[in-house]
Amino acid sequence: MSPLLGHPFPAFSLQDDQGTTVTAKDFKGHWTVLYAYPKDSTPGCTTEACDFRDNLARVQSLGAQVYGISRDSLKSHQNFIAKQSLPFRLLSDPETALLKALGAFGKKMMYGKEVEGIIRSTFLIDPKGIIRHVWPKVSVKGHVAEVIEVLAGLQKD
Repeated sequence: MSPLLGHPFPAFSLQDDQGTTVTAKDFKGHWTVLYAYPKDSTPGCTTEACDFRDNLARVQSLGAQVYGISRDSLKSHQNFIAKQSLPFRLLSDPETALLKALGAFGKKMMYGKEVEGIIRSTFLIDPKGIIRHVWPKVSVKGHVAEVIEVLAGLQKD
């Protein structure tokens, strides 16, 4: 169980793909899905982004918004959004400040070697800014369906 569960989302100030500053206040008033991913335009990250894209109407029908976050530059995010027709915002965290605060950056295994990098993770934040569910070490296949299922279940509570 994540130590973040039930706690307020950490304070942050990052730019999105359009250069607009986004803070934790932007997550208040509605459910927010924030997914951390390693790198724009790589196979797993593209699959995950396109799955969120293809299911965005279902997520929005549950009153939620979606944001992605990685270390990539604004220009990289812009290219990724254009290439994949992504209808949601991507946050740039080049210093990994928020990613580290969320436990989404650190040591991980990649091709049998220990490396430091972004750990694919997803966070579900309620309208009051409280973290209600955490998916650490996400496996891409079926993940978005699971997020939708948990989001729908939490709204019934």
